[in-house]
Amino acid sequence: MSMRVVQPGMLSLLQDSGRQGQHRLGLSNGGPMDREAFHYCNRLLQNSPASTAIEISVGGLQLETLVDTYICLTGAPMPLSINGQDKPLWEVQRVCAGDSIQVGFARTGCRSYFGVADGFTIEARFGSTATVVRENIGGLQGRSLQAGDQLPCPTTNARKQYYLAARDRPRYQKTLTVRVIPGYQQGHFNRVEQRRFFGSTYTISERCDRMGYRLEGPAITCDIEGVLSEGICFGAIQLPPDGQPIVLLNDRQTIGGYPKIGAALSLDAARMTQLVPGSSVHFAPITHHTARKALELARRFTLCKPLQERR
Repeated sequence: MSMRVVQPGMLSLLQDSGRQGQHRLGLSNGGPMDREAFHYCNRLLQNSPASTAIEISVGGLQLETLVDTYICLTGAPMPLSINGQDKPLWEVQRVCAGDSIQVGFARTGCRSYFGVADGFTIEARFGSTATVVRENIGGLQGRSLQAGDQLPCPTTNARKQYYLAARDRPRYQKTLTVRVIPGYQQGHFNRVEQRRFFGSTYTISERCDRMGYRLEGPAITCDIEGVLSEGICFGAIQLPPDGQPIVLLNDRQTIGGYPKIGAALSLDAARMTQLVPGSSVHFAPITHHTARKALELARRFTLCKPLQERR
């Protein structure tokens, strides 16, 4: 009982909610880059929040289902078709053994999430199925999907066909304001450098991946060249010697020695992963209190929007 990969697309990875508590072993979190889209993929399918899905970057995935089940595609608008018939995103769809599923290429944004009822049945490694290619761990032998791969999933004959109304879906654009929580090293950046950082527009460079997004714009200098290697949180904004910011993401290294001006609010860092090279980013400082409030509001409202049922 499985789905067969006919074409893997540009980059398709099996991901659950992430590998937690393993930094002491040098293992990064992995997990979905866009947690909101991943969350809704599983929520629409009535799966557990950590169920394994496929993160599709750019698009081009093609599958053949060998089992009767239900599927859902959320995230960046990549055209979805079943047996050549167009189907809506953000909505649960019924598929039967022998059906062909095709995911086109993103029009805006760059990542979507493909899930099945009850999730793909993948063996966990260090507590998670999340694929981190750099560490050769998770998913299928720690690699991206390839043509011919079999993705185990159970037969499911009963699921409510929920959908998320268009007005409630996120909109992926080419500009983003990223809220930044200042870190303890911020004092090593003088006021002029801080004003330059928070008052400038940066561009997503071609060197952006699951480890981090490198930005291009006004260089930021610091009164220290480096620090002793220390743990790095999700969203940490490093300033290497060239002064060009790097926002560290899911597959980041667990320690590093570049100075950090702060950390991007996790909500915004996740949304940033839908930006393609050439997109624009602005940074805005916020307090710890404001950050906690934003996270609580997202938990209560953004991630709990009512679902509709297709009759």
